Amino acid sequence: MKSNLELLRNKDIIAILDGDTIIETLDEIQIAMPYLSGPDLCTLSQKFGFYQEYYWGNSSKPNLSRWQYMDKILEYVIKENKASQLLSYMMNKERFSDSLRKLNNVNDIEKMYKYIIQKVLDQINSILYFGGHELVIINNQYIVKEINEEIKIDVPNINVIDRDYIKELSTRAMKDIDDGNLDSAITKSRTILEETFCYAIELKGNEASDSGDIGKLYKQVKDLYNMHADKDMDKRINKLLSGLENIVQSIAEMRNNGSDSHGLGNRRVNISDYHARLAVNSSTTMAEFILSVSQNLK
Repeated sequence: MKSNLELLRNKDIIAILDGDTIIETLDEIQIAMPYLSGPDLCTLSQKFGFYQEYYWGNSSKPNLSRWQYMDKILEYVIKENKASQLLSYMMNKERFSDSLRKLNNVNDIEKMYKYIIQKVLDQINSILYFGGHELVIINNQYIVKEINEEIKIDVPNINVIDRDYIKELSTRAMKDIDDGNLDSAITKSRTILEETFCYAIELKGNEASDSGDIGKLYKQVKDLYNMHADKDMDKRINKLLSGLENIVQSIAEMRNNGSDSHGLGNRRVNISDYHARLAVNSSTTMAEFILSVSQNLK
């Protein structure tokens, strides 16, 4: 049975989500989703674990249209039960900073942000209406439901991350390496860390600060689980904890410089298969450690 979220894979709705549709202009501010270029959409796709690449000046590898990139993202996140996370990320206040910074005070920024989000939802729902559906936010989750259907969510939807899940994702990353798709393996290495961090944060009843920045996520995990170096702790343990910082930073930098090829030119890092294996193994070890910490201190 198809998910109602599949209804979002409508060209007119995709045009709203990728910023093509400008709903109105108010006080010189465009009421619309932020415009996402082809490279932006590929970056967004990789944030959620699905590898898409934008090719610069390479006629032998033609790019998809922007709506096709967005449609493939939606197809993937719906299948992986990440659609609500994607919409939440896309509609986060930070994504609208370019428009909102034109305002001079916090109250105006807050009001305009809420107005934009409501207008975006109204525009999407004007399309879903004729099929008897609507996009709503319930307990911070984005859901497509039938109009007048009552839905109650008592417990936040936390995707369970366990060792089997980490192992399965690691195995897929290793297969990517065997197939010569090193970029996809690096993206999965980052996904292993990001999803484990988010899971550990949610177990504490908190909301992940920014699912697009694994450095911020790791800092949040450290704060929640009191993982900071302690002068009274064995110095060898403190060295191990310090090493974890390097793993997170290195994976993030490899993913940005080695995986995201969008316009990097000479800054793109060419890695070998053994570098990619090191990244996958390091992120897997790190994720299993964080999982153990979160389970022992639940």
